[in-house]
Amino acid sequence: MKNKCVLVMFAISILLSLKSFSQEQQCSFIPAAHLSVTKNKTTNLIFPFSVKSIDRGSKDILVQQPGGTENIVQVKAGKINFAQTNLSVITIDGKLYSFIVDYSEQPSQLNIVINNNGSLTGSSSALVSLSVGYNEAVMKSVAEKVLERKGFRIKVDKKSKLKLKVNGIYINDDILYFRLKLQNKSNIGFDADNITFSIRNHQRSKRTATQELSLTPVYTHHAFKNVKAGSSSNCVIAFSKFTLAGAKYLSIQLSEKGGTSSLHLRMENQHIMNAVPINN
Repeated sequence: MKNKCVLVMFAISILLSLKSFSQEQQCSFIPAAHLSVTKNKTTNLIFPFSVKSIDRGSKDILVQQPGGTENIVQVKAGKINFAQTNLSVITIDGKLYSFIVDYSEQPSQLNIVINNNGSLTGSSSALVSLSVGYNEAVMKSVAEKVLERKGFRIKVDKKSKLKLKVNGIYINDDILYFRLKLQNKSNIGFDADNITFSIRNHQRSKRTATQELSLTPVYTHHAFKNVKAGSSSNCVIAFSKFTLAGAKYLSIQLSEKGGTSSLHLRMENQHIMNAVPINN
C-alpha cells in the first residue's frame, strides 16, 4: 500500500512539472496584416519610425525605399497574379511588422500609414520628406536629349542573336538616366515583358532584404515593347540617384513575354560614379 502511495505521488509530481513547463513555453504570435498590390501602381507604406531592415518572401514583389526618406517602403507586383507571399519590416525601435501580400488589379489603398500599435490607416498624405521633386516634363526633356547623344557602350550582354547594351549613364538634378539599347539580329520578333533593376550582394550569405533591393524607376522613356526581327530599340530609364557599396552591384535583367529568354547586365559602382552630367 505504501509503495502505491509513493507511485501516485510521484506521478502527480511529474504531471505538475509538465504543466508548469508547458505554461512557461507558451508562445505569443504577431498577427500579419493583409496587403494588396498591383503591377502598374505603387503601394506606399509609411511607418512611424525609420526602417531598419526589409525581407520579402518572394521575388514576385518589388520593394524599395525611395531616396531621401527613412520611414517609407514602396511595394508593387513584379508580375500579375503571383502566388500569395509575405513581407516583413523591422523599424529602428525594434518593432516587427508582418504582412500577407496578395495580387489585386485595383488595390483599395495605395498610401497606407502604419500606426504605433500596428494598425493600418489609408491616407492621401503623410509626414514625409523627399529629397527630389520629380517633374515629368523635365525628365522627358532630359531623356530626349540623352537619346540624341551619340552614346558610349558601357556593358553588353549577348545571347544568341539578341544584344542588350547600356549606352550611357547620365545625371541631372539628382536623377540618374540609363540609356539602353536592345538589338534583335534574329528572324523572330522579341516581345519584352519586364525590365528590372536591383541592387544585389556579390557574395550571398543568409537571405536578407539587404541582399537584393529592387529599384522602381521614376520615369521611363520609350519602354521596350516589340522589337521586330532585324531591328533595334532604344529606351531611357530614370531613377533617383544612388550609389553602390563595395560588396554590391546593380543587376539589370530584361525578360521575354511568354518565353524563357532573358538578358542580364551587371554594373559596378564605378559605372554609376562616372555618370555624365546633362542639362535639361
